[in-house]
Amino acid sequence: MSRNLILAAGAALAVCLGGSALTLAQNAGQAQSGSAVLRPASSFASIANQHDRSVALFNEMGKVLTHPRCMNCHPATERPRQGDLRKLHEPVVVRGKDGHGATGLPCATCHGKQNFDPAGVPGDGHWALAPASMAWEGKTIGQICEQLKDQNRNGSRDAAALIKHVTTDTLVLWGWNPGKGRTPAPGTAAEFGALMQAWADSGAACPAP
Repeated sequence: MSRNLILAAGAALAVCLGGSALTLAQNAGQAQSGSAVLRPASSFASIANQHDRSVALFNEMGKVLTHPRCMNCHPATERPRQGDLRKLHEPVVVRGKDGHGATGLPCATCHGKQNFDPAGVPGDGHWALAPASMAWEGKTIGQICEQLKDQNRNGSRDAAALIKHVTTDTLVLWGWNPGKGRTPAPGTAAEFGALMQAWADSGAACPAP
């Protein structure tokens, strides 16, 4: 191994260790409470008006979509956020052209295939930021809804593909298993998937922008 490669590897390790220390410090200062609950999809059946029922279902889904576990990876800027307090990611990293970080400091430098709780570093096999077209930060739940349905922005997914995405994609599912020091997304992945299915079945109506 050349001297330059050794120096580069050492620098990357220092970045990860420094980031791990900051993550642990940030998490230590956060009050970790239990995850919020989701109403079951069946509980909305009493809403007779289909449009109103569909809107109510999406508002319930919004508890997950606007939770830090989701919102941190759907930022309005090129930098992700982290922790329940949604602080800017430390060390400084950027989206990069493919969502996997910049050349020289990809996400995989520190993030492995699974959570590494001793250092407080979360992980998944394809850790990445959501595409910029799916940035949710700073938007209303109605705007997020329209964005989620727009196949020009959501990766060309129809309703069935969206449901498959949120119920099978391991990075999405990570939100309910985020590792030590992070509050899981509300409810369960299965409950969220059922809400999305009921929302789609009722016309996929959106709340007012």
